[in-house]
Amino acid sequence: MTRDELKQKKIGVLLGGVSAEREVSLRTGKAISQALVSSGYNVVEIDAATDLPQQLKDSGVEIAFIALHGRGGEDGTVQGLLETMAIPYTGSGVRASSMAIDKVMTKKILLYHELPTPQYMVFRAGDDIDAFVEKCRHFPLIVKPACEGSTIGMTIADDAAELRIGLIEALKYDRQILVEDFIKGSEATVSVLNGEALPIIEIVPKSGFYDYEAKYTAGATEYILPAPYAPVLYERLQQAAVEACRLTGCTGAVRVDFMVREKDFSCLEINTIPGMTATSLLPKAAAEAGIAFPELVQRILEGAGLDK
Repeated sequence: MTRDELKQKKIGVLLGGVSAEREVSLRTGKAISQALVSSGYNVVEIDAATDLPQQLKDSGVEIAFIALHGRGGEDGTVQGLLETMAIPYTGSGVRASSMAIDKVMTKKILLYHELPTPQYMVFRAGDDIDAFVEKCRHFPLIVKPACEGSTIGMTIADDAAELRIGLIEALKYDRQILVEDFIKGSEATVSVLNGEALPIIEIVPKSGFYDYEAKYTAGATEYILPAPYAPVLYERLQQAAVEACRLTGCTGAVRVDFMVREKDFSCLEINTIPGMTATSLLPKAAAEAGIAFPELVQRILEGAGLDK
């Protein structure tokens, strides 16, 4: 569909929702909506927190721009609903979304295809916490809910006591917890737009830990763009990000996070609906590539479809 044809359609920006990332989703959705309106599109904002199917019917939405983060937005459920209602939507499809949101499943796919990722263990609700902690002999470890984003519920454990606390905290958000080796190095993110890698960003949080506050507080983190890596490593990171998307079937706008140490790197996770707020990384990478925010939003919209 051409842009002129898309401007004849009613675009529903799905935002908010009920996940732990609701506030970020509202900001992402508002930014997308404003960009589309400024470019001449017919837009309606739909908060997915209540009776989404009825809202979609009542509003007459013809294409859905998904701006939902976390559960109910990135996990394939909304994508499945839209497939059932025959409403084309942006981003990855049902299967890719459901796999990528699950950090444990993502790691299994990456390891099977020999893409580097930190070694890990899985703790599940109902497991013996004492026995699990006893098995963990080396520290530090990263503890995070398997299916949450924005570092919600994530902690660093430097010893057994902190691991126990971290597991209890993570269980507030998920029944499956990923515990992986802490990789010392620099954090990098590679955005992939319609199958092509954008410039890499090195992330340097002033607090030393890229947590929720560091992500969404202006000035709390330094972003080095383009990342100052050697050309060979830079290219390998971009290739790995594109390959990770291919292996999981992720399409549209995707962000792949890495830890980089000297000449090596480890893939951490795949984000199928990257943030689009004022501090978000995808818009920064796009801008470095000469893609202004309204243009970025339109390119994502052009990828809307069904049967992904």
